Amino acid sequence: MNRIRPAAAIATAAAVALLALSGCSSSGSTASSSSSTSASASASASSSSAVTGTVTVFAAASLKQTFTELGKQFEAAHPGVTVRFNFGGSDTLAASIVSGAPADVFAAASTATMATVTKANDTATAPVNFAKNTLEIAVQPGNPKHIDSIAALALPANKVALCAKTVPCGAAAVKALAAAKVSVTPVTYEQDVTSALNKVELGEVDAALVYMTDVKGAMGKVTGVDFPAATQAVTTYPIAPLAHSGNSAAAAAFSSYIVSAPAQQVLAAAGFQAP
Repeated sequence: MNRIRPAAAIATAAAVALLALSGCSSSGSTASSSSSTSASASASASSSSAVTGTVTVFAAASLKQTFTELGKQFEAAHPGVTVRFNFGGSDTLAASIVSGAPADVFAAASTATMATVTKANDTATAPVNFAKNTLEIAVQPGNPKHIDSIAALALPANKVALCAKTVPCGAAAVKALAAAKVSVTPVTYEQDVTSALNKVELGEVDAALVYMTDVKGAMGKVTGVDFPAATQAVTTYPIAPLAHSGNSAAAAAFSSYIVSAPAQQVLAAAGFQAP
């Protein structure tokens, strides 16, 4: 009996020790799991916080309304970011970028204009096409001059504004007029599509060749006239983050956002076609 009691005591002590070790092991596993979760959360937060600061976007004038809206949506999704825009003729913007103007993203109204920037090795990644656009004849509300075709733009009685041939809307107009076999002598060449549209809105000209989205965005200030040859001069819009960006993370994020489904819905609602 005296031998049984010590053995039982030893067994009991061993069991207690085993439980203690088990408890330590469980505690260590929980701490390790907690540490891993914490590290994962920290990494996620770090990734999210990486998109901060100001991102400057150089964009074609025809994108002003939609990109202004998309910029606000991007800021809402990334509270630490401010989006600033410089809208204008794509050729002027491209020349500025190549000359060293501080910009983070370029959204052009033609692949040829974007090529000016890519050939200078000023894009961080290959450009991605995100939209297409088609020309339309913008006339004064109600079409008082009864301009019902592209051929009517050639009539001496009609004052017409065209975009300069060096900018995408002007290059598209040249293609459309050639396809329709129509020769037009405009009273003015404008440096971007917004300026050409404004000439119609102000009554300074009777018509202008602009993008369909510009007519829609004018909200009744002009009337649009479709013409068949417009299909021969479709404009493609590419976007790319720039190589010398001062905020590469935000530049990449904004460029990616523009090709995302939510942004594409906004562009479609404005009249842009899918790329």
